[in-house]
Amino acid sequence: MEKKILLSAQEIDVILNRLACQLIENHLDFSQTVLIGIQPRGTYLAQRLVKILSEKYQINYIALGLLDITFFRDDFRRNEKPLVANTTQIDFVVENKKVVFIDDVLYTGRSIRAALTAIQSFGRPQSVELLTFIDRRFSRHLPIQPDYSGRQVDAFNNERVVVHWKEKDNEDIVYLLNNQNI
Repeated sequence: MEKKILLSAQEIDVILNRLACQLIENHLDFSQTVLIGIQPRGTYLAQRLVKILSEKYQINYIALGLLDITFFRDDFRRNEKPLVANTTQIDFVVENKKVVFIDDVLYTGRSIRAALTAIQSFGRPQSVELLTFIDRRFSRHLPIQPDYSGRQVDAFNNERVVVHWKEKDNEDIVYLLNNQNI
């Protein structure tokens, strides 16, 4: 398996700060905005962004929720192995709020479709935006595009983009893996 580094820890930090600034430009005080990290990998990105927004830009209150989409996916019954669900942690109502979904990699768009269905259990948002760290822009199965994108990556279908977060993987790095022989 070939492994190529797409982004280093320093480049990831620059992108995170840019994404935080873009959120501030569009949402200002965040009083009507909620951030929803899509479980499992979007949670690390969401938590990182909240930390930057609160510590560096002194945004006092940012509503952060974590959304599990396992049983809302259209492929959850197609896997050979049983899927393990994560926890949904949303302790606020999204009714009439601006929701920003946060995920690490946008690939086919199916996870976001599932998130759009799952969020309806918490109310009807005023609007929904999508922030992704990596946008695999030529791989969509559904007409879903990010409003905020850290980096666009053109990858073939036999390639995977893997984001490592230091909170989970002990390092900040993004790899492009060639799965041709797997």
